[in-house]
Amino acid sequence: MTPSSSLPIPFVDLSWQHRPLQAKILAVVEATLAQGDYVLGQAVTEFEAAFAQACQTAHGVGVGCGTDAIALGLRACGICAGDEVILPANTFIATLIGVVRAGATPVFVDCCPHTALIDLVAAECAITRKTRAILPVHLYGQMVSPTALLDLAKRYDLIIFEDAAQAHLAEREGYRAGSVGLAAAYSFYPSKNLGALGDSGMLVTREELVAQTVRSLRNYGATRKYFHTDPGGTNSRLDTVQAGILNLKLPHLLGWNQDRNRLAAHYDQSLADLATKGIQPIQNVSGEGHVYHLYVVKVTNDCPIDRTRLQLELNSLDIQTGIHYPTPCHLQPAFQSLGHRAGDFPHAEALSQEILSLPMYPGLTFTQVDRVVSAIKSILTAAESSTATSPVAPSSLSPSSC
Repeated sequence: MTPSSSLPIPFVDLSWQHRPLQAKILAVVEATLAQGDYVLGQAVTEFEAAFAQACQTAHGVGVGCGTDAIALGLRACGICAGDEVILPANTFIATLIGVVRAGATPVFVDCCPHTALIDLVAAECAITRKTRAILPVHLYGQMVSPTALLDLAKRYDLIIFEDAAQAHLAEREGYRAGSVGLAAAYSFYPSKNLGALGDSGMLVTREELVAQTVRSLRNYGATRKYFHTDPGGTNSRLDTVQAGILNLKLPHLLGWNQDRNRLAAHYDQSLADLATKGIQPIQNVSGEGHVYHLYVVKVTNDCPIDRTRLQLELNSLDIQTGIHYPTPCHLQPAFQSLGHRAGDFPHAEALSQEILSLPMYPGLTFTQVDRVVSAIKSILTAAESSTATSPVAPSSLSPSSC
């Protein structure tokens, strides 16, 4: 038998949560086969209600993916061509695509270098007479300050539309993700804190009219069968079988999030003495309300090796890592027409070159975390030793030329 100390540590391992639920998951599939309600079936309605309640809001509408939840949700909130929507430059491209698909004009702002969350001071400076909404991204599992968001929105009469794709049941300042703004978008991509067995998403909202509009838009713009009132309707429906599986997982989500938070605290403690060596975790300002979809550190200029080399050496030790995200939205080739260039959002750009996501998932053990941290320390120590013993190259400059 291979000792556990030599087994690979994957970036994400879903087997730990699926294995004990496998019989129940198969029962959900069999029940769907028996009932035959494959599209918009009873399980969809049940999960929509249960997840909205878990988010402490009134309505949930299941859709095909998180991107659709943003695009259709913004439209249902009244966002259209000519409206400006403020969003952070450092987010997954789906946030931007959702804004563009809604017909709105995306307005990027920079982020806080310590938390990686949207800089609300920069957001306020970006507001114009065309600004209709702000789209905060609760990045890596940590919420943007609800009180600061609500204060900003009130002063400028803005819609708050939350991107909570990485923040299932996250909390901050007495609010739960999805309950702060007019509406919020979720993704249930398999690796999310609450993941399906394929693509799916949800729009949650406190307003019944917004929910009704998304229900129509997701189903070809039909308010009832074969009666289509919105020419912008599409086909984006949460599958019944996926809804049933998500509903089965939902009662476990809070415990899984608590596991993530405990693992993150162990990472924080174990990495503390590497701060002076350029390894700095993204700051948690939410305490136990942070649900750590990802555990991200910065590899700064104080580190004896760069991020690429650190990632390669960890991989050689069978420790997988990720980068979320290597290119900010404003520098993506597909959106050059927006007119941005390098240097426009320096914090987002600097983070994109520094961030490294370490293994994080329920079922990861403290022993595995210790192995990850020990590997990082060994790699840095070796790099420092190599630097210290390397001969200094003779100067090519003569004394008279200095």
